[in-house]
Amino acid sequence: MATRTRRRGAAAAAVLWGLASLTAGCGIRATTVPVDVGPAPSRVSCDIPAQQGSAQGFRATVELVCGSQLVGVERVVPIAEKKPTSDPALLAAEALLEALEREPSQEERDAGFTSAVPGGLTVAAARPGDPAGTVRLSKKPEDLLPVALAQVVCTLAGSETVSAGPGPVVLGGPDADPPRAWECTDAVRSRPESVPTLGELVRSVPSPSPTPSG
Repeated sequence: MATRTRRRGAAAAAVLWGLASLTAGCGIRATTVPVDVGPAPSRVSCDIPAQQGSAQGFRATVELVCGSQLVGVERVVPIAEKKPTSDPALLAAEALLEALEREPSQEERDAGFTSAVPGGLTVAAARPGDPAGTVRLSKKPEDLLPVALAQVVCTLAGSETVSAGPGPVVLGGPDADPPRAWECTDAVRSRPESVPTLGELVRSVPSPSPTPSG
């Protein structure tokens, strides 16, 4: 009886030894030391309440960057007085650019919002022959960072005052280069860093010829 018990014990020991060998061969080692992998990565909320208050201006959606994507933030955008133009579309475009250049509020920063649009970007005067709705900037659109360009395009595209309806936004620079068109698509909103800096070329509209007198 004792001999049979010793045989069973030897067999069990052999099985345990074999399992230990397999575990060592797989590179797995048991450890009792806790592994500190650090805290779980924080996630930004990208969610803030709409602006409230009695600020004078027009209500618009400004596209900011949050979580590497464009997220619309509703704001009351003031229109600066004593501008050299009285065109409502250009006044609205200028005000929206200023809103994009402004540093996000503390509440917006806490929610993860940033803006890549550089300061000092303004609306330049349109050139003769530009298509209707062209917005010329004080800086070439292709010289902006792709994310900043995506912010400008999607913000202007969402403004009923600047954009006459769904479709591309036509932008130009301060020089004689012809304007180009960009669209605010789902791909641009989800990956603004990949927006092409050169949009589709838009042909200038020829000036009408004077009608010969009879």
